[in-house]
Amino acid sequence: MNKNEEVSGFLRASGQKLINGDGREIVLRGVGLGSWLLPEGYMWRFPDEGDRPRRIERIIEELVGCEKAAEFWHIYYDRYTSEADIAQMAAEGFNSVRIPINARFLIEEGEELHLRPGRLELLDRAIGWCRKHSLYAVLDLHGAPGGQTGTNIDDSANDLPELFLNDHNRRLTIQLWRLLAERYKDEWIVAGYDLLNEPLPNWFAEYNEQIMPLYRDVVQAIREVDDQHMIILEGAHWATDWSIFEERIDDNLMLQFHKYWNNPDTESIQTFLDKREELDVPIYMGEGGENNCDWFTGAFRLYEDHDISWNFWTWKKLDCTNSPCSVNLPKDWQLLIDYMQGGKLDAQSAERILWAYLDNLAIERCTYHSEVVHALFRRAPVSIPAIFYGYRGAGVSFGNLERVESKTGFRQMDGIDIRFVDSERTVPNFQHMKGESWQLDELLYVRLAASEWLQYEWTVQTGTMTSPAVYSLEIEVRGNHGARLAVTLNDDFIGARQLEDENWHIIRMQTAIQLEGIQKIGLRAEGQSVDILRVNIMKL
Repeated sequence: MNKNEEVSGFLRASGQKLINGDGREIVLRGVGLGSWLLPEGYMWRFPDEGDRPRRIERIIEELVGCEKAAEFWHIYYDRYTSEADIAQMAAEGFNSVRIPINARFLIEEGEELHLRPGRLELLDRAIGWCRKHSLYAVLDLHGAPGGQTGTNIDDSANDLPELFLNDHNRRLTIQLWRLLAERYKDEWIVAGYDLLNEPLPNWFAEYNEQIMPLYRDVVQAIREVDDQHMIILEGAHWATDWSIFEERIDDNLMLQFHKYWNNPDTESIQTFLDKREELDVPIYMGEGGENNCDWFTGAFRLYEDHDISWNFWTWKKLDCTNSPCSVNLPKDWQLLIDYMQGGKLDAQSAERILWAYLDNLAIERCTYHSEVVHALFRRAPVSIPAIFYGYRGAGVSFGNLERVESKTGFRQMDGIDIRFVDSERTVPNFQHMKGESWQLDELLYVRLAASEWLQYEWTVQTGTMTSPAVYSLEIEVRGNHGARLAVTLNDDFIGARQLEDENWHIIRMQTAIQLEGIQKIGLRAEGQSVDILRVNIMKL
């Protein structure tokens, strides 16, 4: 199958599966357009003084004046996401994009719905590019009128969730969704409507009981004009609290969670898997990333193995290594940051710096990190920490002789012997590492007793092979004299190596790949136990 032939016709929920217009099952594999229609300060490397759109806008206007500021934003919105970006996503094998929208980008603030001129046309253009390049588009209300989180991520004016505090914001949200549904009711490339991004963190949980009534009212307004598009609902508290979902409120419904900075194991998503069974709906990891490539190889395989659609956050940001596109840092960018924190900056210098940033936004001017995409799809060259063997369960992804009680706090349901490299290390609390990279892969390895085995999956991209290709496998292992590691590829034996001591060694093998798609590497301990740290795959 061509990589995007599956993008065909209106998408809908059918039981726990997503079905395309041809009646075929599809898993969404997408990427988010963060900071485009809702500029986020952390993606500009700005401090709290410039952490959200309204603050960034105010700073730029202070520095260069109203007229130049308007010109800046016109260029920014035009250039940040281009057809070249969408085309590159399609070429990489993504089949969808999630488009975060700030209500204030589309409509004026106030008690009545007034559209800003030309803004919907920008959204139309992006949707048109998605249709041209075969990518489903998820419309995400990332910043609702008044703000649904009371934080920087929804452009909150007063750090309060004023969507739930003022009736006119609630009314505007319903009206805005009805307007969007009316506009795109016949547009099949739009996958669905993501009604609210991450409503109400725990410190505003007193308003949680208002979420489902609002969802119902929005759905009713949408269904008055559009009975074809899928409804996507997010839980409270960064989309992770699904206790608000007690019943299905629509026949074409998908539930969404987000996942950052915590263990990529089945235990961490079990609540969502249980709710999928209970309500018989498909589920969607609609936002996750902002970490390192090792974590990506674990987390995104976790979603694949559990048949969960996913969307990586985010496609592009300033001066980064963990998004596909890194906007190169303009000279003297620190002067902008210093200005926000009380420093001095003249208008001429500010304009020079800001326009250099605009020049760097185009994808062809960005630094492209293909290793991020390779980690998401487990596409060679890729490095897989040994602890990220498959998530399909015993007899499929691993075979163990007896369950081992894990002391690492990771993958405890499997009963595989996972150990710290440093035996004196205590278990870190990864649930509170927001803003940092999850590094557990560097601390852990897998110990296989004799006759135990693990399986790792990776992919050869569809449409890239014209003849058999040779790949190199590098496996970092150790084992005492008498231990042996046997290796299979797609269930065919390709070799074995004797291990001699307790030092870590890299063993190398070459193999020819005949077909595109999923490839399976099996590792089995023979004779004595074998420790495995990492599996590297490279095309020769």
